[in-house]
Amino acid sequence: MPETRDEIQVHDDEGALLAVYVRAVVAALDQDDKKQVRVLAGNIHDADLADLIELLHPGHRGQLIETLGKAFNPGTLSELEEPVRDQVLDAMPNEQVAKVVRELESDDAVYLLENMEEADQSEILARLPKENRAALERSLEYPEDSAGRLMQTEFIAVAPFWSIGQTIDHMREDDDLPSSFSEIFVVDPDFHLVGSVALNRLLRAKRPVIIEDITDRNIHAVNTHEDQEQVARDFERYDLISAPVTDDNDRLVGVITVDDVVEVIQEEAEEDIHRLGGVGDESITDSVFRTTRGRFLWLLVNLATAILASMVIGLFDATIDQMVSLAVLMPIVASMGGNAGTQTMTVAVRALATRDLGRVNALRVITRETVVGLLNGLLFAGIIGAVAYFWFGSDILGVVIATAMVINLLVAGLSGILIPIALDSMDIDPAVASAVFVTTVTDVVGFFAFLGLAAMWLV
Repeated sequence: MPETRDEIQVHDDEGALLAVYVRAVVAALDQDDKKQVRVLAGNIHDADLADLIELLHPGHRGQLIETLGKAFNPGTLSELEEPVRDQVLDAMPNEQVAKVVRELESDDAVYLLENMEEADQSEILARLPKENRAALERSLEYPEDSAGRLMQTEFIAVAPFWSIGQTIDHMREDDDLPSSFSEIFVVDPDFHLVGSVALNRLLRAKRPVIIEDITDRNIHAVNTHEDQEQVARDFERYDLISAPVTDDNDRLVGVITVDDVVEVIQEEAEEDIHRLGGVGDESITDSVFRTTRGRFLWLLVNLATAILASMVIGLFDATIDQMVSLAVLMPIVASMGGNAGTQTMTVAVRALATRDLGRVNALRVITRETVVGLLNGLLFAGIIGAVAYFWFGSDILGVVIATAMVINLLVAGLSGILIPIALDSMDIDPAVASAVFVTTVTDVVGFFAFLGLAAMWLV
């Protein structure tokens, strides 16, 4: 086994941990070789250590943290996926968790505490200094996924009548400053937000200059109750690197920085993708039971819609008995409609999430998707009509499936855009329910159009 971590490569070219490195750590843990574990894992980045913990068997996770001891950076816990984080915290005594929380910035501390049992949460908070405890309790009172939960309560605020010299001296002498910051905030005596001063502007000004003279009053503040997804959109729209957070009385209570927003953007994108697939907030670190339970409901809904489509087929069983070719071709119509509908739906759901699709441009987008569906329908009608003719030697069969293709792809384009818009207007998350409805519509219309036309023209 290598004596130093330099003798074994940790990452691949894309930054993922290599299997050979993970196996080396597992081997050291199995052999209870504490020295080797510290050599291999004691000095890597918090994000890499979090990845390593997630890749380990649950029995090894606590052992790794215990073995690292003081070399374990508490910031690693805030990088973990929720299921793993909760499992690790459950294995740690509350006294140890309290020590971890004391070393974290408030936003990371809230992330660790928010899903804990109320009794454990209260015990941990009771072990914290009074000022820290009050700040965390206030943050935990805000709704989940709100700016109040996302913000950190450590920031620098000064009065507008301070001089540049006073402000710089204050930052040099105060021991409770945030670990990193890019601007200071200017507040009145009631702590109402007046504006902000970027550090580069502060450092370029002369010491006698008054803060008010260089204060930027054109700032974008967010309310504590604002949804984190809206906060992320504001950061993207206004090119923010940080944003002050104010309460309902417009008093400054925290700050959100761009590193937190990057995580929100990733979380929201993953959430939309998962919901489109009917898997909720599932993670690859979830247990078998939780994963099965999370997927079962939507699979049950899909079963019901599949039965509905089968009932439509059952209406034409006599027609299918007379022409076996219909049974061969009808999945093509439904499949093409489902795929076309899913394409339109995916674009629509994402556009609704980013607010790129709204009442102002809804009609134009609906028209565009209708025309796209019609054009694709005509193109694929020609292709599948020719295939059906040369396959089964029936020109009428080719016309039937071509006509059904046009109908279903047109309906797919319309349903793919109209269903998400309708759900959004009813305050139902279109990412959750759109897929089931769109698939049902395209299956039912596809089968009904194809088999109905066949019954009229072929039998």
